[in-house]
Amino acid sequence: MIKLYYYPSPNPAKVALFLEEAGLAYDVVPVDIRKGEQHDPAYRQLNPNGKTPTLVDGNAVVFDSNAILLYLAVKTGKFLPRNEPEVRAQMYSWLMFIATGLGPFSGQAVHFRHFAPAPQEYALNRYDFEAWRHWRLVNEHLANRRYMVGDEYTIVDMALWGWASAVPMVLGPDAWQELPHVSRFLADISERPAAHRASALAAAHAYKPDMDQAAMEAMYPQNRRLA
Repeated sequence: MIKLYYYPSPNPAKVALFLEEAGLAYDVVPVDIRKGEQHDPAYRQLNPNGKTPTLVDGNAVVFDSNAILLYLAVKTGKFLPRNEPEVRAQMYSWLMFIATGLGPFSGQAVHFRHFAPAPQEYALNRYDFEAWRHWRLVNEHLANRRYMVGDEYTIVDMALWGWASAVPMVLGPDAWQELPHVSRFLADISERPAAHRASALAAAHAYKPDMDQAAMEAMYPQNRRLA
């Protein structure tokens, strides 16, 4: 049985969406990052980076959400675009764009906008600017297409869906006014039955709700260096 080590946030959500779309049997193992469970030695044996998600499939252990999507797509043969060089090239390019640019810049924008222990004008300006730049590129790309790669629903769409629901938290409550094509994309994917099931996982376990000092220390251990 596949095990998905999960916390309700953008990166685990995209993997849950694939598992639901593919109809794969899996067990969810909650990892409450506000309690610091991502730092437990047993979990770090699976994921040395101490992040979620992690996927265990028999003897195969995969961490990093986009690596997991690629692993599952190759394993099952599902949700890969046509096996043509020009199409696969687009898949790899946009998948890595999300993995190395859109996701990290969005995450840092959230951090400095909502969770930095003191206002950081320079940092917020940089990450807000880069997050907007990446999301505007996606919005432009989706202006005349339904999906990210060709006319097929693929793992790239799943990777983007995971982050798209967080856009207001990343960029501010009025962001959708400037990203109408991303908004349409999110609504389209979110109507899929598999997306409903993947989204429901967030409420299937009682994760710590409070962002108290203990949670801040668990999620942002670098702050100890400021003491």
